[in-house]
Amino acid sequence: MTSFKNSLSARITTSSLALILVYSFLSAALINVPLYEYATNNVDINSLDGLTTILSIFLVVFTVTFIIFALILAASTRLGKFLIILITLCNAIALYFMLSYQVILDKDMMGNVFNTNTQESMSNLSFSLFIYVLFLGVLPCLLLFKLTIRKTKKLKLFAISLALFVTTLLWLFYFSSSWLWFDQHGKQLGGKVLPWSYIINASRYQSMQRAKNTKQTLLPQGAFNNSEKQLIVLVIGETARAHNFIQYGYDRDTTPYLIKEGAIPLINTTACATYTTASLRCILSHLDTSSEFATNYEPLPSYLKRHGVDVIWRTNNWGEPKVDVNSYQRSTDLRASCTGLNCEFDGVLLTGLEERITQSNANKIFVVLHLKGSHGPEYFDQYPKEYEHFKPVCESVELKNCTEQELINAYDNSILYTDFLLSQTIDLIKQTDIPSTMLYISDHGESLGENGLYLHGTPYSIAPKFQTEIPFFVWISKSFLKQKNMTNFRQYQKNQHSQLNIFHSVVGAFGLESPVYQETLDIFAEFKEG
Repeated sequence: MTSFKNSLSARITTSSLALILVYSFLSAALINVPLYEYATNNVDINSLDGLTTILSIFLVVFTVTFIIFALILAASTRLGKFLIILITLCNAIALYFMLSYQVILDKDMMGNVFNTNTQESMSNLSFSLFIYVLFLGVLPCLLLFKLTIRKTKKLKLFAISLALFVTTLLWLFYFSSSWLWFDQHGKQLGGKVLPWSYIINASRYQSMQRAKNTKQTLLPQGAFNNSEKQLIVLVIGETARAHNFIQYGYDRDTTPYLIKEGAIPLINTTACATYTTASLRCILSHLDTSSEFATNYEPLPSYLKRHGVDVIWRTNNWGEPKVDVNSYQRSTDLRASCTGLNCEFDGVLLTGLEERITQSNANKIFVVLHLKGSHGPEYFDQYPKEYEHFKPVCESVELKNCTEQELINAYDNSILYTDFLLSQTIDLIKQTDIPSTMLYISDHGESLGENGLYLHGTPYSIAPKFQTEIPFFVWISKSFLKQKNMTNFRQYQKNQHSQLNIFHSVVGAFGLESPVYQETLDIFAEFKEG
């Protein structure tokens, strides 16, 4: 009995470096069973690409875990030990739910965790959960609790961390073929990496909740200089790059309808960012707020509504900032009354729109249509088959399995359908008989395999032009031209355009005099004096 008690009270001594190495290896190799299960089900494990992808996952998880705990233990061994114990317990619980219920610990799931009450929590208790917590949580934690940790020199920890970081970067660069797979499966992977899935996504959820509860900074009050009836339609595209529009020098006629309608392409237009959320914030802002940490200013739709404009927002996409509008409808809301082949695509956004506009009693009407456009990698699924003009097409989300031409064909067909939808929008506007203008601009561009890159989201500082150069079109009704005393808009084009033009051009077109209005960013400014 005495020897047993002594064994319980015995202390185990180890260095912080040894602890980090062992813990990082066990975390990367054993705890992340759901991650490797998902990976092996979605790669060809018998191929070189499949094996290097699996090894890349292991190396990234091991390196990230090592570096983070090296930094923590370098600062405080006591804090590091406490966090490792806490995370070990959390991992055991998370692993149970991931294996038993195929749970993905993304931001939404962490929201469910935070919103679960005591009664719901108790209903999840089971013998299996007890076994997981006991053997994967409590017993390892008892061992960790008995550890006496000797500090490793900070310089040594930092040197090893740097070496690991460089090695991982070189590995990922050499096996860059796995990047596309990571991008395509990023959401699922991000919800399966333990412990970082629940730690990061819990932080994301809490950050989102704080942002929702943060009051937007109202822009200064303005006043209209006219009471004329006007309609402005802003169509926000998705993943359309200027390179694949004939108006920007492409050798394929992907936009015959826009040419027929006389829509004017604005040259040299760039996006503020290479991903949707930041680009939308920029499009709707009076200044460049593409940064995640930018001030939370009142966006254009909310600003216009506050001045009495009838604002209609329809979306087949996501990612917009918080907006206060008169009418907000998602594509799922509109499909109930939609008929025809467009109901499963962006065309659903036009359902009942003409009637909604003509029934409005407001003098100023602002419509935003947020398209799904050319969202990848399933470009083939963004248009009705009737618009599959360029063949053969890539019908796989594994883009590297398609030929270059198949991929471009599928993408070009999605542009062709967007062109048709914009023509339908213009025809609808004409039917209202209101002085009108339509602005079409994409959120960002897309890489289609150039230099080995696919999709978008590359850091802006190193992003290729295919991801940053976007289409920007303006269509103006004859009555709007007359109302604004315009003659030839085309000849007055500026040399450079961006998403920042939208806010000031819309405000200027409505005649809303505001302290935040910048004439230099208004594409219609040349005509103010008639």
